[in-house]
Amino acid sequence: MRVIRHPGFYCLLLGIFFLAACSSNNITSDDSLKKYFDEYHVTGTFGMFDNGQAQFTIYNLRRFTDSAYLPASTFKIVNSLIGLQTGVISGEKMVIPWDGVVRSNAEWNKDLTMEQAFKLSAVPYYQEVARRIGKDTMQHWLDSLGYGSKYNRAVIKNDLDSFWLDNNIKITADEQLGLAKKLYFEQLPFQKRVQTVVKNVMVQEKNSNYTLAYKTGWGYKEDGKSIGWIVGWEEENRHPYFFVLQIEGPHDMDMVTARLAILKNILSQYGFFKGQR
Repeated sequence: MRVIRHPGFYCLLLGIFFLAACSSNNITSDDSLKKYFDEYHVTGTFGMFDNGQAQFTIYNLRRFTDSAYLPASTFKIVNSLIGLQTGVISGEKMVIPWDGVVRSNAEWNKDLTMEQAFKLSAVPYYQEVARRIGKDTMQHWLDSLGYGSKYNRAVIKNDLDSFWLDNNIKITADEQLGLAKKLYFEQLPFQKRVQTVVKNVMVQEKNSNYTLAYKTGWGYKEDGKSIGWIVGWEEENRHPYFFVLQIEGPHDMDMVTARLAILKNILSQYGFFKGQR
């Protein structure tokens, strides 16, 4: 592991978390994580922020901070927040009826609640949410969040119900990590109730040792390569650790298996899942 100390870089990176000021917090660059990416023949980056220690641990630092990619279904975090805030989604139990179109994912071919659609990553449900929100309102909230605007302002240019899937907007891994942290502490510009609902539906595993909350994403770059995300947090003893995993591989790769396996291998290496952090 290499510890990087550079005041200007701290200001840039910590700025995404809206911290009051830069300090002597450390960023540890951990190249030992490369083996998990190599195992699945992918490239990518991983970042974790230990909130209690104000400590970053990052693999592939340049990609983490400087490379932006389509958010794919991780955008369901923001889509949910805006939908709830505007009343388009009344709550996690709100049903949008199936449109009757048979899709390859059989779990989408039925009426779904918001909670079910989020966990199943049901694209049709959230496409309908986006249409009900409307372009101007959606753009207003993207601007309010500064979403995907680290290098270029995220502007909805193409179809309202697919701009997060077609490379219309892009986001960096450090922006994703910052969003997760702000959501956890309910510091985003939405009502507290709204943020609480989204936090709750992000929980994927919960037991006496830990809580694991995240949203996945899977899309394709302009060159056809797969881009996968997992964004969220792991909490033990009321201590949150925020993470983002981003991987890139062949178009036809088994993204579902690879991204979760890589994430859990990394977290296990760091001693998570035992309730001892």
